[in-house]
Amino acid sequence: MKIGSTLQRLRDSFINSAGTVVFGMEDGTVSIFGLIFGVAATTTSTKTVLIAGASGAAAAAVSMMAGAYLDAETTQDKSDATALAKGNPDISLSSRLIGAGLTPQQSNALAAAVQGDRNAADGLLLALKGAANERLNPFEQAFWMLFADFLAAAVPILPFVFLPIDRARIVSGTVTVALLAGLGIGRAQLGRRNVVRTVVETVLMGIGAALAGVAIGVLINHSLV
Repeated sequence: MKIGSTLQRLRDSFINSAGTVVFGMEDGTVSIFGLIFGVAATTTSTKTVLIAGASGAAAAAVSMMAGAYLDAETTQDKSDATALAKGNPDISLSSRLIGAGLTPQQSNALAAAVQGDRNAADGLLLALKGAANERLNPFEQAFWMLFADFLAAAVPILPFVFLPIDRARIVSGTVTVALLAGLGIGRAQLGRRNVVRTVVETVLMGIGAALAGVAIGVLINHSLV
């Protein structure tokens, strides 16, 4: 019973954090892909590539974890502050609309449109309350970001653990591009975007990172000779 409950809670947490997971995997893949290929283009030492990749992956994952925690905590605090403002009768309708995300111009226009009509103003306030957004747990968001970022970062690194560096470069590039394509599909489903366009964008970001890493690595390598 406890195992089933724990698994259900983990599943719900994963679903609620799907956006964070996709973002973390994309960041881990793209950043480490660029780092790995920048180093691998200038050395034949597998050990050097692995040290650079593992160090970069760990540092990036922890950094993104902290960012996810602070972002969720800030969003939570902002939501609480907005809720307090909505419950304060001294706060003007225009200010409440701004707190809901409208621009000052939009807020003033809506407030003016319902001015003098109590029923319209009450209806607008009721619409503002809407359905409560799911509160994101900062610890859960941080955990999933750390997990996703580090897991994805391992993909371009692992071929260098098991293969000679020449073959590892090819395999790493192939599996990383495949992962980026999968992430593009995930992004498209979450954002209800065009699948082909989103996949192409995601893959091109990874390739761009790899090319940038190679260019910087080669430039520094030649300049220090």
